[in-house]
Amino acid sequence: MSNNWSLNELYPSFTSKEFLNDLEKIDKDINNLKIFAEKLNNSSDTLKSLESVINKMESIYLLISKTASFASLTISADSRNIEGRKYLDVVNAKNSLLAEPFTKIYKWIASIENIDEVIKSSKLLKNHEFIIKEIVEKNKYMLSDKEEAIIAKMRTTGSDAWSNYKDYLISTHKVDINVDGKEESLPLTVVLNMAYSKDPDIRKKAYEAEINSYGKIEEGVAAALNGIKGEVITTSELKGYKSPLHMTLEESRMDEEILNAMITAIKESLPVFRKYLKRKAEILGHKNGLPFYDLYAPVIEKEMKFTFEEGKAFVEKNFRGFSNNLADFVVKAFNNNWLDVYPKEGKVGGAFCASIKDIGESRILLNYGDSFSDVVTMAHELGHGFHGECLNKETMLNSEYPMTLAETASNFCEIIIKKSAVKDAPKEEAFAILEAEISDCNQVIVDIYSRFLFESEVFEKRKESSLSVEEINDAMIRAQKEAYGDGLDSNYLHKYMWTWKPHYYYATANFYNFPYAFGNLFAKGLYAEYLKRGESFCKEYEELLAVTGKNMVADVTKIMNIDVHDVNFWRSSLKLIEEDIEKFIELSYEI
Repeated sequence: MSNNWSLNELYPSFTSKEFLNDLEKIDKDINNLKIFAEKLNNSSDTLKSLESVINKMESIYLLISKTASFASLTISADSRNIEGRKYLDVVNAKNSLLAEPFTKIYKWIASIENIDEVIKSSKLLKNHEFIIKEIVEKNKYMLSDKEEAIIAKMRTTGSDAWSNYKDYLISTHKVDINVDGKEESLPLTVVLNMAYSKDPDIRKKAYEAEINSYGKIEEGVAAALNGIKGEVITTSELKGYKSPLHMTLEESRMDEEILNAMITAIKESLPVFRKYLKRKAEILGHKNGLPFYDLYAPVIEKEMKFTFEEGKAFVEKNFRGFSNNLADFVVKAFNNNWLDVYPKEGKVGGAFCASIKDIGESRILLNYGDSFSDVVTMAHELGHGFHGECLNKETMLNSEYPMTLAETASNFCEIIIKKSAVKDAPKEEAFAILEAEISDCNQVIVDIYSRFLFESEVFEKRKESSLSVEEINDAMIRAQKEAYGDGLDSNYLHKYMWTWKPHYYYATANFYNFPYAFGNLFAKGLYAEYLKRGESFCKEYEELLAVTGKNMVADVTKIMNIDVHDVNFWRSSLKLIEEDIEKFIELSYEI
């Protein structure tokens, strides 16, 4: 296999006739869609028209996704690619033109009086019943065509502009810090990475310098937060939602009862996480709980090393122990050059998986560095790819799953790898793996809970007036104290966490926090079911992944006889983390 991914399956190049013809076809399809949408209200054949809607939506979404994927994947592997940047803008501009005709189409669908009878009359429509009914339901919260267009246009000079301004402030922000006796002004990201340093003095110094630096930008970032949250409150009220949280739950295909059950279980589990934090504090020499600057501190230097070839073999072996289908998918991905493996100049950081519906394949970007955490990341992204593989028999319209379910397969694959590694590793390596796993869980459970509390308070207070920097900081401290309790040293919290976390600045994706906790805990709950059921679990698991795009969350989970309204399900998931914490504490006294 090559260490670089192949995009030839999409297009030979940006100048190829295949790519240029598809761009031209998008223009034609959009124009035809506009004409079609204008005539819908005069249609005499509702059945035929609704079938045409589904076919047209499917066709244009596939085409836009394919062309956008080619451009975005190209610049992900080489951010200097000028053509890729140009054509991503071109495709995004074309995509924005769909808003007006689709608004008209959605309103027409919602106006069909005998829609159940129409759907029953067609195999195509029955296959897309959930999507059609969802459009009808969402229409309750749609304004007039003119009002929706105004909001979309105003957003460019409102929340979008505020978000861009915040990004500018954070990306150009420099932190004054003394490094090795020399005064330096470093980018914020560089200083944030010092939280992972093996040197405790560097971790503390970086934290203090970071906190002291925000005075230069705090007013501007606070203005951005107030502007965005104010817009969200206004638009959610205009559309008829009870609150921004209600709007988010609707978009997440879940109800508040599910959220409350999960949060109840999380709150019950907080003392266990605090037990872990206090033990980690003791290991690092702290007496009053863990200071925020040591949340990510390594507690042991030992870590398993894996070359990429060793990592591949480890992942395939352990995936095959779970399911041949999962392992065979991994082999296919490796053999067909679906992965871009190593860091290189111009390549973006991090890792992701992009499923490309038109060709039924995925592309996975890694920045592999021979550590066990890189193996886990690879397994995580391959899990996303397997999710896409399970959806290959579904149409694109039936494959768009909500954020709450997006991390199911990826987290599940992580669990397989981590459980196997801990089982086979010597004590020191097992301890290092456990600490990394629990630290991650602490982030997506405890810290995510603090972010949920913070955002809830900000929205509540923003209804009355803008919040000052001091009020925002106080809200953050209150949230951290409620979530972390005595697990953290109250003298060393992080009142400015709201400045650089991007999730607070998404006007169209609010409360972009609890879905992470949902994904992590749902995957753990599934793994607990796998331990009970054995081989019979695998087929049902694939069936679950295959319907994530065309069901409500609660209906998806019912496939495995899991009731996410039941707090006991979430308790059983958290129990797995509790077992890891107990094992971590036990090992901490032995090594």
